Amino acid sequence: MNTRTLAAAIACLATVALVGCEPATTDPKPAAPATTEPATDAPAATPSEEAAEPAESKAVLNFVGMGLQSAQDKAQAEGFYLLTSHDSAGRDRLQALDRNWKVCFQNVKAGKTVATDTKLDFGAVKLEETCPANDAKAPEAAGDKMPNMVGKSVKAARGALDSGTSITATDAAEDRMVLMESNWQVCTQSPSAGAALNGQPVEFTAVKFEETCP
Repeated sequence: MNTRTLAAAIACLATVALVGCEPATTDPKPAAPATTEPATDAPAATPSEEAAEPAESKAVLNFVGMGLQSAQDKAQAEGFYLLTSHDSAGRDRLQALDRNWKVCFQNVKAGKTVATDTKLDFGAVKLEETCPANDAKAPEAAGDKMPNMVGKSVKAARGALDSGTSITATDAAEDRMVLMESNWQVCTQSPSAGAALNGQPVEFTAVKFEETCP
């Protein structure tokens, strides 16, 4: 063995000896367990809405003879907020300015006790008109048979028919145009009352309400 090889062997033995004398390595210190935040309570459930209180019950006042606006104001003051109105003359006119109308009929009899969420329906006519003997509401929607429209306003007659119906309205007395249909009453109709409706055109002749059919 030459000198270089011998020196290398001695160095190797010395390294082994040193390693063998070192204390055995210990396992690394275990990591501290991860701390977890304490479980928090789930957010409280949103409480459900409280059950609606039952509507109060009250005796309905007598609104007949009052102006429509005054009747509505009085009804609301009593807690009745579901209000509607209609033309008692059966002409299907809108109550555009309530102060120009007066109450002739009410759907709930005066003095009757009902819940305040009951809808009150006032039948009315214009101030200068006389209340009719009976509350003439707009005719119900026509089914498969032609209703009797004579005496009804042209507007009400039109509203009772299917929206796709072809309708012609002509003046029964003169050669005037039937423009404000709620001011015109039907004198004759075709098809006649009771006839089957199958999409055929409908014709009316009419005069103004203050006039008499020829």
